[in-house]
Amino acid sequence: MSNASYEQISQDEAKKIMDSEADCVIIDAREEYEYDEGHINGAIVIPYTEIEARAGDLIPDREQLILVYCRSGRRSKIAAQSLADMGYTNVKEFGGIIDWQYEIVK
Repeated sequence: MSNASYEQISQDEAKKIMDSEADCVIIDAREEYEYDEGHINGAIVIPYTEIEARAGDLIPDREQLILVYCRSGRRSKIAAQSLADMGYTNVKEFGGIIDWQYEIVK
């Protein structure tokens, strides 16, 4: 078991980061069809089951600021821990889109 970890942040904190950090990566850890039904602007979909296979190619910088969410927060926690275990050092998880009070894109 790895000692690497991610940071749990509030959705308000996540929104502030999105508004101020142009180069942060937002990962939607749900399935493609869920993403297509509505997602946070700028998010890329990487289902949590595919994080280990795809993150290295999509996000080569292990120090990149990464924000992770899913539907309710369960899958995003798994995805965030996977990223931390892979050596990503700046991973922040902010729960589920069902609680998101801001704009979404359909």
